[in-house]
Amino acid sequence: MANETLIARLEQNLRQSRAARTRLAARLAELESEAEIIRAELAEMDTLAGQTEAAIFRLLSNVMSGPSTPVGTTSVGELEIELQRRLAQAELSQHPSAPLRHNVPPVRSNIEPIDDRFYDRTIPQAATMILREAGGPLHVNEIYNRLLEGGFSFTGHNPTISIAVSLNRNSRFRKAAPGTFDLVIRDAAKAS
Repeated sequence: MANETLIARLEQNLRQSRAARTRLAARLAELESEAEIIRAELAEMDTLAGQTEAAIFRLLSNVMSGPSTPVGTTSVGELEIELQRRLAQAELSQHPSAPLRHNVPPVRSNIEPIDDRFYDRTIPQAATMILREAGGPLHVNEIYNRLLEGGFSFTGHNPTISIAVSLNRNSRFRKAAPGTFDLVIRDAAKAS
């Protein structure tokens, strides 16, 4: 009888230990997942800082060599468009086989959300939906406009750069042209 009681207590302790271990393992998995997210955010911030630094350097180089756009008579929006044009030209010179995109869609500032279908989505999740619906590649400015229409909320100061970095880092997407992305799976479907 004493042995049965002892065995029952040991079995109960074993079950409790296993349950506690399972809880700890789940918590560890959560923490590791959170650490990966934070590492990805740090990498994105490093990329954004590098891109911003490169853009500043290019702008300063253009200013020093005599820019075609006089800085004193240009609005911030026009400077941003000029910067995007020059960055696209620089990227095109690095990738001459990429098709030239003359019509970069504007970033619209007066967009009101039509619905909230992207409210609880990440940039890659929402962009996948947008690119599937579009049936072809889209520029980050157009993706940004459509994200806003779908109720997506941006927290950073440079949402189009955030979109580009997120899509560039995700294997579901490929760069079709400067600042333009498409789904990789679409290429696979065309190849078969």
